Amino acid sequence: MRVILFFLAATLLALPLQAQPEQGIAVIVNDSIITYFDVHSSVAPAVEVLERQYRDQPAELDKKLKSLLRDRVKDLVEQKLILAEFSRAGYNLPESFIEDEVQKRIRDNYSDRLTLTKTLQAQGVTYESFRKRIHEEIVVSLMRLKYVSQELIISPHKVEVYYEQHQADFKVDDQVKLRMIVLNKPKEGADTAKELAQEVLRKLEAGAPFAEMASVYSDAAQRTQGGDWGWRDRSALRKELADVAFSLNAGQRSGVIETAEAYWIMQVEEKRVARTKPLSEVRDDIEKTLGVQERARLQEQWINRLKDKSFVRYF
Repeated sequence: MRVILFFLAATLLALPLQAQPEQGIAVIVNDSIITYFDVHSSVAPAVEVLERQYRDQPAELDKKLKSLLRDRVKDLVEQKLILAEFSRAGYNLPESFIEDEVQKRIRDNYSDRLTLTKTLQAQGVTYESFRKRIHEEIVVSLMRLKYVSQELIISPHKVEVYYEQHQADFKVDDQVKLRMIVLNKPKEGADTAKELAQEVLRKLEAGAPFAEMASVYSDAAQRTQGGDWGWRDRSALRKELADVAFSLNAGQRSGVIETAEAYWIMQVEEKRVARTKPLSEVRDDIEKTLGVQERARLQEQWINRLKDKSFVRYF
């Protein structure tokens, strides 16, 4: 993995292709440096995930790794720029503030300081480095909050324009609102599960409430909601279930449906045809999307201003 990282770092930063020493300098930001070790260590967990996910797709893996490294170098440079601006502006973060956050992380992640110490030792990280990292994370967060994340007002007009320009995003296929009872087939004794499914069906036909039968007999997690699976479109159901669900009318119930793993009984509570969600239904989601986009724009503007008054050199 390390060889891959060295190769990609060299490619990204326009360096010769031979591996660079881990402590070699990748970027200088004002009077701070970012080493290859900083980059490699920060992306290592994500690299392992990508290597497992794309182990049979080398071209896609190479693309993902390059993007990961490029983004991480960008993040580290921005972090250094923000920390420098914090210092340049003469701001100060009280030690008590840092200590409070340290204690919170110990409670949330390590239970006690001894466990933290042992964990840091196993990772080859000193307590001072751990505390410094927390200090920097707090500073970056506070600075972004001050200069970027102030409350934004998204105008109704922008929401309406976005809605009109992204109609395809708000289209939904035919949907059914389902309740289902699922009886898993055991490794042995599948006939017993089938007999139980037929018994449950007989009780339903005799007038037993579907939700009650689901809460008693179903093996699915939805049993606690009376077998309520909510609204589903065809693509969200396996074919043998979708074919039955979309052939039923609202209020109708299926017989026992057998799949390789289980027996199913479903009840269609409501149906709705393919449609485009109205603006009233998606307004909140659009406002969130536009808010994210606007914050990203403001962030980029702010970082560019910091770069204009800073020294940044890539090696």
